[in-house]
This record gives sequence, structure tokens and C-alpha cells, in this order.
Amino acid sequence: MAASNHEEPDDAPNPTKRLRWATQRLGAKKATKKRGSIMGRLGHKGSTSSEKKRQSTGGESLGTDLGGIQEEPEPSEAAGEEKADDQEGQGPRKLYFNIPLPPDAVDEDGHPSQHFTRNKIRTAKYTPISFIPKNLMFQFQNVANVYFLFLIILAFFSIFGASNPGLNAVPLIVIVFITAVKDAVEDYRRTVLDNELNNSPVHRLIDWNNVNVSDDDISLWRRMKKATSRGLVVLWRKMKKPKNVPGKDASAALDQPRGSYETRETRDTRRQSALTANTRESLQIPDPHERPGTAFSYEDGHRSPAVKSFGSLINPARTATGKSRFHLDYWKNVKVGDFVRLYNDDQIPADVVILSTSDPDGACYVETKNLDGETNLKVRHALRSGRDIKHARDCERTEFTIDSEPPQANLYQYSAVARWTQRNPKTPDGAGEEMAEPVSINNMLLRGCNLRNTEWVLGVVVFTGFDTKIMINSGITPSKRSRIARELNWNVIYNFVILILMCLASGLYQGIYWGLGDNSIQFFEYGSIGGKPSLDGFITFWAAIILFQNLVPISLYISLEIIKTCQAFFIYSDTEMYYEKIDYPCTPKSWNISDDLGQIEYIFSDKTGTLTQNVMEFKKATINGVPYGEAYTEAQAGMQKRQGIDVEKEGARAREEIARGRVKMIEDIRKLHDNPYLHDDDLTFVAPDFITDMAGQSGPEQQHANEQFMLALALCHTVIAETTPGDPPKIEFKAQSPDEAALVATARDVGFTVLGNSTDGIRLNIQGEDRSFKVLNTLEFNSTRKRMSAIIRMPDNRIILYCKGADSMIYSRLKRGEQSELRRTTAEHLEMFAREGLRTLCIAQRELGEEEYQKWNKEHEIASAAIADREDKLEAVSDVIERDLTLLGGTAIEDRLQEGVPDTIALLAEAGIKLWVLTGDKVETAINIGFSCNLLNNDMELIVVKVEDDTIASAEIELDKHLATFNMTGSDEELKAARKNHEPPAPTHAIVIDGDSLKLVLDPALRQKFLLLCKQCKSVLCCRVSPAQKAAVVAMVKGGLDVMTLSIGDGANDVAMIQEADVGVGIAGEEGRQAVMSADYAIGQFRFLQRLVLVHGRWSYRRLAETIANFFYKNIVWTFTIFWYQIYCSFDQTYLYDYTYILLFNLAFTSLPVIFMGVLDQDVSDKVSLAVPQLYRRGIERLEWTQRKFWLYMIDGMYQSVILFYMAYLAFRPGNFVTHNGLNIDDRERFGVYIAPAAILVINTYILLNTYRWDWLMLLLVIVSSLLVWFWTGVYSAFKSSDYFYKAATEVFAQPTFWAVTCLSIVLSLAPRFFIKAIQKIYFPYDVDIIREQVRQGKFEHLDKPGKSATEDTMSNGSTSTSYEIAKPSKHTHYPSVDEDQRPIYPPSVAPTATTHNPRSQNGSDGTEFTRHRPSVDQPPYNRPSMDRARPSYDRIRASMDRIRPSYEQSNDFTSAALLTRLESSHSFGPVQSRRNNSRDVQ
Repeated sequence: MAASNHEEPDDAPNPTKRLRWATQRLGAKKATKKRGSIMGRLGHKGSTSSEKKRQSTGGESLGTDLGGIQEEPEPSEAAGEEKADDQEGQGPRKLYFNIPLPPDAVDEDGHPSQHFTRNKIRTAKYTPISFIPKNLMFQFQNVANVYFLFLIILAFFSIFGASNPGLNAVPLIVIVFITAVKDAVEDYRRTVLDNELNNSPVHRLIDWNNVNVSDDDISLWRRMKKATSRGLVVLWRKMKKPKNVPGKDASAALDQPRGSYETRETRDTRRQSALTANTRESLQIPDPHERPGTAFSYEDGHRSPAVKSFGSLINPARTATGKSRFHLDYWKNVKVGDFVRLYNDDQIPADVVILSTSDPDGACYVETKNLDGETNLKVRHALRSGRDIKHARDCERTEFTIDSEPPQANLYQYSAVARWTQRNPKTPDGAGEEMAEPVSINNMLLRGCNLRNTEWVLGVVVFTGFDTKIMINSGITPSKRSRIARELNWNVIYNFVILILMCLASGLYQGIYWGLGDNSIQFFEYGSIGGKPSLDGFITFWAAIILFQNLVPISLYISLEIIKTCQAFFIYSDTEMYYEKIDYPCTPKSWNISDDLGQIEYIFSDKTGTLTQNVMEFKKATINGVPYGEAYTEAQAGMQKRQGIDVEKEGARAREEIARGRVKMIEDIRKLHDNPYLHDDDLTFVAPDFITDMAGQSGPEQQHANEQFMLALALCHTVIAETTPGDPPKIEFKAQSPDEAALVATARDVGFTVLGNSTDGIRLNIQGEDRSFKVLNTLEFNSTRKRMSAIIRMPDNRIILYCKGADSMIYSRLKRGEQSELRRTTAEHLEMFAREGLRTLCIAQRELGEEEYQKWNKEHEIASAAIADREDKLEAVSDVIERDLTLLGGTAIEDRLQEGVPDTIALLAEAGIKLWVLTGDKVETAINIGFSCNLLNNDMELIVVKVEDDTIASAEIELDKHLATFNMTGSDEELKAARKNHEPPAPTHAIVIDGDSLKLVLDPALRQKFLLLCKQCKSVLCCRVSPAQKAAVVAMVKGGLDVMTLSIGDGANDVAMIQEADVGVGIAGEEGRQAVMSADYAIGQFRFLQRLVLVHGRWSYRRLAETIANFFYKNIVWTFTIFWYQIYCSFDQTYLYDYTYILLFNLAFTSLPVIFMGVLDQDVSDKVSLAVPQLYRRGIERLEWTQRKFWLYMIDGMYQSVILFYMAYLAFRPGNFVTHNGLNIDDRERFGVYIAPAAILVINTYILLNTYRWDWLMLLLVIVSSLLVWFWTGVYSAFKSSDYFYKAATEVFAQPTFWAVTCLSIVLSLAPRFFIKAIQKIYFPYDVDIIREQVRQGKFEHLDKPGKSATEDTMSNGSTSTSYEIAKPSKHTHYPSVDEDQRPIYPPSVAPTATTHNPRSQNGSDGTEFTRHRPSVDQPPYNRPSMDRARPSYDRIRASMDRIRPSYEQSNDFTSAALLTRLESSHSFGPVQSRRNNSRDVQ
């Protein structure tokens, strides 16, 4: 594109120019390579695929591509990728606007040859037409269902001896029906959300010719579906009151959508399950954020004179028909190539290239709250050539094309170019000039974002539906099955093998016996059924399959469905997991994996919105060497808890002091200046001494320093001020970063209020006086610069550069040789702030000369107009001016944790669960939060994995170096040992890794070494990671260590890891619920995870494991009693029991006890489960359900079947039994009565023995179920319709032998089990047995006291025994002998001495030479007037600070006073290196 450069005028540029930083992430090579699963998705146009296929492509995503992070493609790979795209029908696309398609772009029918996906999306698995066949196909992928169907088919052939085939089909029909209903309900919810989303309104240009698509090119199948849908809609509308259809009323169409859509927005934006798996684009890499009125947009920094040089997409020679208009339509009708107009607060319906906006300079603001939970704004820019397009008639007059790359998943990169012929308006019919303008991600609005602070945006659609970046990233929802369910298939196979052996034995014996001849069977049978021995054996085999079918019980699957449904209901009904603030209970989305919650070993958590509230609060500041602010953070509480301090008392006392200070500060602010913009409830910076210093009590020097500091906060930012009218008025700030909004809000609270933007700068209200400041340039923040600057022309015509950023960045740019004492003091304060878990920034300034600025600005203009390496050149120019800074001070902001997060993490750790944090935040922020939530402490060595040159070889060297610390090499033998070891690692090491390095170590060649290294670390923090990398880390751990994993997050960027984990948990936040729709469980707060996992998960796992074992046992007992009987009837498959016994055995006689065992059994209460989290470890080691347990129960069942059958058999063997009337009772039916009641009583009693909780309900069920067989026998045999069973009860129950056999059978059957359990519990007790004994002894009675929770008790166990009140400086106490700022940073109890040797220290030091902080103590006092007063918060953190580990100081990402004190100004980073290699801070 041709662009002319303009000379900078002598005066400052007008209006504001800003440096835009691209949103691309830097990485190594091979950027255009996409995941295999994504290519499959594109090829299938959004159709679902099997889980097996999804897993087969997952291996690629675990390698070097990992989510399509933008990288530089190699030519050969790019060409290969393009070829692959063409093969898939998704190659580069060229869109035409008001230009006829060339011949090579149309088919023989004149329709466009390139077809695009519809904008209608469907995340549901089924349609009304496909539900029945598709659901049946899924259900009969279960081998057991196929087996039962086969048995039903067999039963329809009477030759195999089945008496009632229809009745045999009932169990399978019931389970298929119940499962289908459950699937239909779950899928219906998705369908409703899909329909609401597809029918959302948008203004689309109609009555113009979009040549890129053809309305006539619609398949017959779609036409049938559309006709059916229209018919159903008409019928529905006739049944209900008619509703207004968007677009029917033209006048209402202009006003209603923005009004009605606004009211529906909260509901609509929470249903974006389809818009999942976006990265935290907003938080990780801030986009440029221009204020309205700025001129700098794409390449040049000037207003209208420069705009003309960029040309216009409008053809002045083309006339508009006047028919086209923007019409309110549905999202699903949006097509590629459409013009759309979006209004403020609208949601983006597709991927749209911006042509123009309501802002004269083409800026607009988007919010990604629906994608990642963030409320901060990002800026996007219209094309320079499209800014004249305002109305529908302008759209008709455009003539241009867009050459776009194919759909791809990288959310940070988009490449296209707009081409047009620029004609002279004076001679429109003359030859024009071919022009082009590149289109980047900064010119695109992605589907799922919301337009904010912009009246309207006009754009063209380039990607729709499943081709949009968000939908490509969403992946395919996997079908999850619990681990026990997967292992259960093997047990079913084992039983099936036993069944085949039994049937084979029966068939062989029967065939051989018939073939022998000359035996009794010839006298009692009227010929064989088959006519020959071989056929007789064959028929007997299949008859035995039917007779012994209970060995592979279909009733087990029905019972498991019932149990899991009840477990899901109890989880939903648990009031302890109900979040009242948003009226949200714990909601199970998947009902069939509750037992997996009891086996979780690794939890992968997002940070923002999951561990934290994403609410930034300005807490502390250090200005001119004076610390201000009172706060009591979670990290400080954690440090005090490790020292044995009663944190509850200490915290209450600190909060009381803070409350008093808050009241005093508000009073002082009102006295100094009655600030109308201060709202008392919004004040977070509690520092009464700051206000007194502002009033001049500490002298003019400190007063001036405080004013300059707050002025810097009010001027150096990119926020947008929104004023809410009222008395008093309220000003709120929208910012790219929540931190930035917190800084500006604090400046407002103390009297430096940002009122808004003027045409060329910013307006402030300073202590009641309105002032305007001209913003000359704004150099934006990005992840490599780690700073931002604003160049301001002050009212007195001075030019000041204000700079804020990471402490190491600012310190390296301070003026050499100056402010040594201030630098030392500020560094010490910043370290203490950081160790409180606060996010720290440094503030500095520099006064520029007029000539110096004008010279620099010309260089800046040249860099901003560059097309090649533009970002690198801009960074180099920015680095030149950000030198020789003067330090003003530092800030400390708290990213508030959610309630109970540290306690929950500590409790999970005690249970043996390892928590990894996968976040898009920067390393420093993640480390601070790690301290706050007890993931990190100062006793740990921090391993920072950072590969500088982006090569696998360097990454391997780095991993080998760290593995050597643990005497490991990363071998296969070590991996095998790691898979068997479930013990938590020692709390000696923690690992931190960023996204670029993570991409390298996830390469298949290094993945095993990285996994083993992480296995040795107590905490793992992965920073700056994409959604695909999150999923890759989860897959690595899940597959590499063969463990159960759980992922928890709140945003759409967490969906990938939620779907990858065995259990996915979504947090239903106040701002968005995208993760909830893809999760298996949804909770309101992170703290509820402890109860979900440690209580319900453990209960469900133990219950289900015991239920399955007992179910197999009872069917073995019942089936083998029938098998033993076959020995004595030539294996002719004669039924031992009356057929009603066989039908009612699983249905009534034994079903309720085992089902209620799975639903209600409880070894310990919920409070004890939380008080003793170590009980959970049996689940981690998967000891409740093992193959050993299965076979022991099987052997026990076979033993009991032998006892039950042969006790009765031996009673009958001596002779005939005759009743009082002379009739014998030795027939088959009555012999079965001798066995059946005893067997049922034994089974139910056995289940009771294996039940922990003997409450009245369980006892009642066992008794009723056992007596039911007697009841049924008596009632049923009383009717003549029972045939041979008639009067069996009166005849058998009257015999003393029956009662003797029954009693002996019960005793002999249960005796071994009873004695083994007694020996085990007395001599080899499990942990739960010991805890249950302690519960009976009353050692846990305190948990039932009101107001004392189990968690509180557990978390205070470590401190109550040694808790004491420490003397804390009050407002009236200080140390007279030495200035408080000069007191040692460590209290005497933890001061470095010979006795504080740390055996884990890498350098072997005994601690006596630890002097890295000593210079700050030994310096002569630097007296300031305000230092004599007591500062409780400052003293409290000093008193509780324990020694920092050397590894933290070696990390550039953690604030260290010693590190900053040694840091000298480097003046320049070398911009290309910092951009390309993401270089470290210069030290």
C-alpha cells in the first residue's frame, strides 16, 4: 500500500499519537501448522467425530504446534500446509465485493465454486431425526448391551428353553430407555442454547448482491429440513400467542434490538458453550487501546491529510441503487461476504473485518468477558481505506476484494489483504491505481466478543460458523466414561469367559452323555431335541447361555445408572456447596463419572477468575522512600501461620486497625478537599499518613513527591472514563488491564480524577481544579517491554515522560549514579509488598527537552510508517526515549483471592492431591499468587525453566541440568517407578515455566523428562500458556503417569483442558459461564472443590467400588447354585428354582440393599472426611476397586454357592422326605425352596456386613428384602396357578430340616467373611478403621459444635497447639533506638545464624553468609519527617517475613531488593532481540 510520509511540525503533534503493539505472541518456528484435530474439524464442516479419532490427532497437538501460536513458517512447511488446505477444501479464500466473480471462481451452473460453512452452529450431538438411530448406535457400542440383545434374540427360539422371551427383554429395554432419556435431556439443553444463539439479532445488509454465496445452491436435504422447521414453527405459533419476528416492523427494528437484546445479554452471553477454548488474549498480550479522537491507526500518525493517501474502497464512479438497507436478521442467516452493522454492547456474530466505526479515527473497543471472564477492553481499528463507508449506500458503491488466509486456530494472528482500484474523484472514469492494504488481527472482530464504548461498527464477514477462530478452538466435546466403568468391561469379559466355560462344559457333557447310550437318560427322556449328540450339545450350549445369563448381569448396569443418578442428585442438593451470591448450587452436568471424583491425583487450575476474583485493589505504595498503605493479605497470613501465629486473632486485629485507618483517611480527605468523585465504599488504599503528607505535615518535599506520584498515575494510562450522573457523580474506568483501572481509581480517590479525553489529550480534576494535559505519545505495554510510557506536555509547556512497569525494567532505565538511597529503600519496600502476594509496579519520570523530543518524534514517525518489522522498529525507538529516568516510587495491587482458596489448596495437598496452575498471566503475577494461595513458600527452591534460543537441544540441556538435582536422567525405568509412586513430592522445589519454553519441552523427545521433573516438584506453575497448551499438559500427565486428573476453570480458554481431563469442573462466575457448559460439574466458587472431591468424590468411589464387588458376588452365588444342580441332571439345563425366583432375584430379593449401599453408605461423616483428608489417599492409589478385590469376592461367592447347594443336597441324599400327608417333597421345585431363601438371606447379610453405616433404613431394607422371599413363596404357592409350586411353602416351611439347613447354611457361608473382617480390623486396620474408632471414642465431637467447620479445624491444627499472641507495634509504639526502616528485615527468630542451616540449600550454605539484604540494614539512617510514625501493616510484614530462597532472587520475575539494588541502568535492550527472543531483563 502506498503511504506518504509527512514531516512532523515543530509543535507537538495534534492530536494524540499512540504506539500500537500487535497482539501476536512470539514463538519459534512453524506457526502456520495447525492441529490435526482442527484440520479434521474443518474438513467435516463441524461434524462430530469419534473420541478415538480425536485422541489419535491429539498426539500432534502435544508436540511442537500446541494451539497454533503465531510463529514464522518455514517455506516448505507453509507450502505443504497450503496443499493440505486445498485438499480439505479450506484453502485461502478470496472474497469479492460488488465485483463479478471471475470465470475460474464459478462452476458450470454459474454458482460460486468455493463453498463456505453456514453461520448456524450446532453443538448438540443429536437432531430429532437422528436421535433414535444415533443414540442406539452409541449405546450398543457397549459390549454388554450387545450381549444382552443377543440373549433376548436367543430367547425367542423356544428350542433353547426360555419360557418368556418378552419378559427377558424388559431389563434391556428399561436401561436403554433410561439412558436415552438422560441423553435426550442433556442434549436438549444444548439444542436450546444453540437455537437461542443462532437466533440472536444482527443488522445485516440486504437487497444487494453478495456474489460470494448463492441462495439457490441449497441441498435437497436442507430444503426438506427448512420446510419441516417452517411447518413446525407455524404450528407452534398457532398454538401460542404470536411474537414479533425480527425485521417484520421496520421502525421497531431500528430501536428494539438494542433495547431488548441488552436485557437478554446476561442470559445470552452465558450460553456460549459453542464459543469455547479461546485464549486469554486480553490478559496475556494487551492490544493497543486508543482513546476516541486519536489519529494514529494503521501506519501513519496524521489525520485527514494522511487518510487520503491510503485511498478509499468506494468507487466514486459507481452509483447506489438505494434499495439496500441494514435489516435486523438472525445470526444464522449471516453469510461470508455480508456487510454487517454492529452497535454498542452487541455481540459479534462472526469473524468480521472492520471497515469503519463511529470514531473518526476508526478505533473501536471490544470486551472478551464472554470468552475469558475479563472485563478489560481491547482496541481494534478499521481499515484506513474503509473509513468513508458509513451507510448502506456507501456499501453499494464499494468495489474491492479481500485475499484471506484459510480458517485457522491462531487467535493472535490473521493475515489478509484488501485490494482495490483507486480512482480519482475528479476523473472517475479514468484509469485507476491498484492499491492494497494489509489486514491483521487488529482489524478483526472475533465471534463471541462484545462491542463496548463504540456507537457502531461496520464490517464485512470473512469467516462464519465453524470456520470462525473461536469455533475452531472449541474442539469436540468428548464422551467421558469413568475409570471404574472402563475397568468394569474387563470384569464383564472375565465373567463372560467363565460363562462360556460353564456352557461349553454343559454342552460337551450333554452331547457325550447322549452319545454313549445305554444309560438312564434313555428311560426318562422321549428322544433328544436335536436328534443326534452333536446337535444336542450345540442346543444345550445356547440353552445354558440363557440359564446362566445372570453371571453377566444386566441388572448391574441398571443399578449403576440408578446409583449414579442418586449421587448426582445428592451433590446437587448439598447446601454446603450452594453459592448464594449468584443462586447457584453445585450442578452435575455428567452423571456417570462421580466415582472419578474419588480418585483424583492431579488438579489443573486456571488462575484468573478461578483462584482469584479478578478484582484488583490498590493496597500500598512507596513514594520517595516512604511506604504507605495498610493491608492484611493471604500470603502474609500464610507466613504467620508457618511461624505458629494464630492468624485468626492476628487477622481480626489487623482488619480492625485497617477499618480505623480507613475512617480516619476518609475524614482527612474530606478536610483536605471535599472530593465529589470519592465514594467511601470504593476506597481500597488505606493510608491516613499519605493524606497528612499531602497536606504538607511532613514537609514540602514529601508533599511534592506525593503529588507527582499521583499525577503520574492519572496521566500514564490508557483507560476510558465513564461518568454516571448523580449526586455525587460516579466515575468508573474501563481499561485494558484491571491493574491499570485500579491505579487510576486510586488517583481519583485521593483527588487526582481523570474526567475524560479532550481532542488532544486528557482532562483531570486535581484537588477541585480542572486541568488539561496534552498527550503527545503513548508507548503501550506489552509482554516483552513490560512497561508503558506516556509523553505529556504539561500546562507550563514542559514535556514529561511518565513510565510505569516491572521493577526490574524501570530500575535498569534509571539515571546512573543518582538516587542510590531512594533506589535501595524503594527496592526493599517493593520486595516486602511482593512477598505479601501483591503485584508491584515502579513509577518513574523524565523531563524531555523540546529539541530532543522533536528529533525523537521524527524517528518515531518513520518507524510507525514502516511495513516490514514495524513492531521491532517501534520498540527500538521507544527504548531510546525511555532512559535516564527518575524514580518516583512503586505501587502494590492485590488480585484478591476467592474466599477459602488457600485453605482449600492446603486441604487438597494434605489429601495427597497435587495442584498445578496453568495460567495466561505473566510469571511474576503467577509467583505472587502462588505465595498468596500457599502453593509456594520461602522454603522452596524455585526452578525457572526458560529456554533462551527456542531450540529443543537447549531445552534438553536445561531439563537435564534440573533433573540432575534429583539424581535423575529421565529414563524409562524412572517413568515406570513414577507411575507406581503416588506419594506427594517433598515440599522442597517448585517449577515455573512460560508458554514458549513449555512448547519446546512438550516435544515428544523431551516430554518424558519434563514430566519426571515436574513429578519431583511440589508446585508447578505454567505461565503464558494457550488453551491448547493447557490441554497438552493435562494429556501429558494423564497419559504419562496413568493418573486421574481434574481441570477447573471459569473461562472459554479453559474449555480445552476441562474436556481433556478425566473430570472437568467449571466455575459459574458472575461475568460468564462458558466453561460451565463444557464441564462435568459446575460450582460457584473454588472452595467448593474440597467438598466435591474429598466428600462426595470419596464417598461415590468407595460406594460404587463396594457395590460392584457385591453385585458380582451375589450373582456368582445364585448362578453357581444352579450350575451345581446341573451335575445331577445330566446338564440338561433344568431350572433349579421356580422361574419366579429367577425373575425376582435381581428385581426384588437382593436389589435394594446393594443399591442403597451404593447410594447411602458412609464410612465417616462429611465433617470427618474434611477433618482427615488423608482418607482420600486410598482413592488416589485406587485401592477400593482392584482386580484382587474382584477375584476375592468371586471366590467367596463360589464358596458360598457350594455351601448353600450341598447343605441342602446332603440333607436330601440319605432318603426321601415325606410330609404328614404322605407326599414327598424331593421334587425340583421344593428342593429349590430349601436353597433359595437361605441364599437370599446369606447374600443380604453379606452385603450388610460390607456396609459401614448400619442405620435404621439399611437394616430395614435388608430385613424386608430377606423376608420378601418367604412372603412371596407363601403367597405365590397358595394359588393353583403356580402349578407344580402349589403349596410348596406350607409343605417345606413345616419341615424342621428346612430351618436346620437354612441356619447352618447361613452360618457356614458367612463365617469365613466374618472372621477375616474381624482379623483385618483388629490386627491390620485401614486408616478409615482407626478414624471410625476415634469417632466412636468421641474425638471428633467438636466438629459438631455450631460455628466450627471441619475445614477450619483442619487448617488451624497446625497453629492452635502453638498459637500465641505476638506483640505487634501499635499506633503509639516504635523503636526509639533505631529508625523503623532501618531495623533488620528478619525477626530474631528467623535471622540468619549458624542454627538455621537448610539441608536443601543448593549451595550448601549454613545461612551465616546470607548478606544479600544486609546493605539495606547497614546503611546510615535516611531520615524523613514521616518515618517516625508507626505503620502497623509495614511492621507486621517485616515481623513475619521469613528468609527468601536464593533461587527466587535469581529469577528476574520476582521482586528482590538485593537484585534491584545491584541493578544498574542498561539504557537499551536491543529491541530486535527483545522482540524475537523475549529476552530477559538486563541485570
